[in-house]
Amino acid sequence: MTLATIAFRNLMRRKAKAGFLLLGLVIGVATATAVFSMVEAMTMDINHKLEKYGANILVLPRAESLGLSYGGLSLGGVPFDVEEIREQDLARIHAIPNAANVAAVGPVTLGVVPVAGRRLLLAGVDFTAAGILKPWWRLDGDFPGADGVIIGAEAARTLALDTGDSLMVGGRQLRVSGILSPTGSQDDELLFTRLGTAQQLLNKPGKVSMVEVAALCTACPVEEMVRQIAEVLPNARVRAIQQVVKGRMETLAQFGKLFYGISAVVLMIGALVVLVTMMGNVRERTEEIGIFRAVGFRSSHVLRIVLMEAAAVSAMAGALGYAAGIGVTHFAVRLLSGGQAVAVSIRPEMAGAAIALAVMLGLCASLYPAVTAARLDPNKALRTL
Repeated sequence: MTLATIAFRNLMRRKAKAGFLLLGLVIGVATATAVFSMVEAMTMDINHKLEKYGANILVLPRAESLGLSYGGLSLGGVPFDVEEIREQDLARIHAIPNAANVAAVGPVTLGVVPVAGRRLLLAGVDFTAAGILKPWWRLDGDFPGADGVIIGAEAARTLALDTGDSLMVGGRQLRVSGILSPTGSQDDELLFTRLGTAQQLLNKPGKVSMVEVAALCTACPVEEMVRQIAEVLPNARVRAIQQVVKGRMETLAQFGKLFYGISAVVLMIGALVVLVTMMGNVRERTEEIGIFRAVGFRSSHVLRIVLMEAAAVSAMAGALGYAAGIGVTHFAVRLLSGGQAVAVSIRPEMAGAAIALAVMLGLCASLYPAVTAARLDPNKALRTL
């Protein structure tokens, strides 16, 4: 009869204690697995959404500003020496070292135009790039041609226009090809037309007012891309729109630290459960251990039997805990995301880490009871019979 057989049969005889030991470790491992998987899934989900969110780099014309004040009252700044961005220079953005991370480049030409006795803001855009830069747009109609325009919801309501109507914009008749659904942003009050059409109406041939750049930011260095774009466009100001991104990631990091701390506490409780259960198990088996020693078992043999029992239960707890943790993660992530599907990765290396963690905890918590059992005096143990 081998030591492994003795350990296995002992677990079968004491199923209740083995089950209690198993439950304590399963809860700890499941909690740790759920926390790590949840933080990873939420981080990946945020990164994936940020890739689709739109522009995260903004290119603006460089301009000097003169601050004015009178009598101690600040009158604000007056921009001067504005250096306009040329449309032909934008091709340089696709030649930067991180050009593969550029999802879209959207030039915008802005200007005020008279429409039906009002002065409205006209934006000339590249509608192909707009599909990537503004994924939240919902259009009732079609994108315009060279003599077309789409109107924001608020502007359409103010002008009492609908799809198919015509209007005079800067002395040129344009057809309303579509109306944007309300976005809750300044887009609701704008007129949008093709870039070339806007440049003609605003008398800005080949000039753009700003450039929106969408960078795939999951793995790309946005700040480095800002530096590279600034080098190829020296007459422009390049900024990264990262405030919201950093805020959400910092919040997630803080929650992650809190949950990691909770996981550590739960794992410690699981280890204490193992310690108490194994100590009680050793006390109950004093006579059995005395017989083992009397028939020739060494202290090392007794030590190995107790640790084998702990390792077997711990390995099973690691596997069950990982499965339970992934299940909890699926439920919790769906709940936190408002019912939206969020991918939760099932990784073999994490499963292996969960089993290794459970075995390590089980062995460490069982080491003292195992040493206590190995040091039992067989004479004293046999006197209790």
